[in-house]
Amino acid sequence: MAPVATASAVHSGTPGTSPGPLQRPGPATRPDMTSVGTIVWLSSELMFFAGLFAMYFTIRSVSPELWADKTTALNVPYAAGNTLILVISSVWCQLGVFRAENGHPVRTGKLLEIGKWGMREWYVLTYIFGAVFVSGQVKEYADMVHEGITMSSDAYGSVFYMTTGFHALHVTGGLLAFLMIIGRTFTTRRYTHTQATGAIVTSYYWHFVDVVWIALFATIYLLQ
Repeated sequence: MAPVATASAVHSGTPGTSPGPLQRPGPATRPDMTSVGTIVWLSSELMFFAGLFAMYFTIRSVSPELWADKTTALNVPYAAGNTLILVISSVWCQLGVFRAENGHPVRTGKLLEIGKWGMREWYVLTYIFGAVFVSGQVKEYADMVHEGITMSSDAYGSVFYMTTGFHALHVTGGLLAFLMIIGRTFTTRRYTHTQATGAIVTSYYWHFVDVVWIALFATIYLLQ
C-alpha cells in the first residue's frame, strides 16, 4: 500500500473537489505507526482464528461420523455465492483505498460517473456488499437450524457456529468501521493524513476478514 500523508488540499465535501495526492511528512523511510499497530493487532487476530481452526480439525478427527452425517445439510453453492460477494467487496474496498491515497475522498463528477468516484462512494459500495454477506450468513443459520443443526445439538453444530459466528462478528466490526470512515467525509472539510490513514488501515482489516473467510469456506464447505 502506498504511503499517505498530511493533506495540503482542502476537501469541500461536495462533488468536484480534486485535491490531489497526499504527501506524508518526515523521512520517506519512516513507517506509519498506525499501519504498523494495525498489522500487529491483525497478527493477534490471526492467532485467534488459528485456534478456531485447530479446534475444528481436532473435533473433526475424533468425531468423523458427525461430519459424514451433518455436512449433507450444507448448501455449498449458496455459500460459494455468498463468498463471492465478500471477495468482490474487497475489490471495491481497494479501489476506495486508491482514491484515498490520491486525496480524493469524494466523487468529482456525477453519481453515475463511476470513474470519478472517490473513496466515500467505493466504501459505501463495500459496505453494501459486506452487509449482504452478513445477511446471507444469517439466512444460512436459519436454514441450518431448520435442519436440526444448532449450537447445542452436537459437536459439529458447536464448531460450525463458533467458527463462522466469530467471523461474522468480525465482518460486522468492519462494517461499523466503514460507517465511521464514511461519516468523517461528511463532518470535516479538510482531508487530512489521519483520515487517509484511517481509510487504509480499515482496508487492511477488511482484506484480513476476506482471506480468513476463504480459508473457512474451504475448510467447512469443500473439505467435507
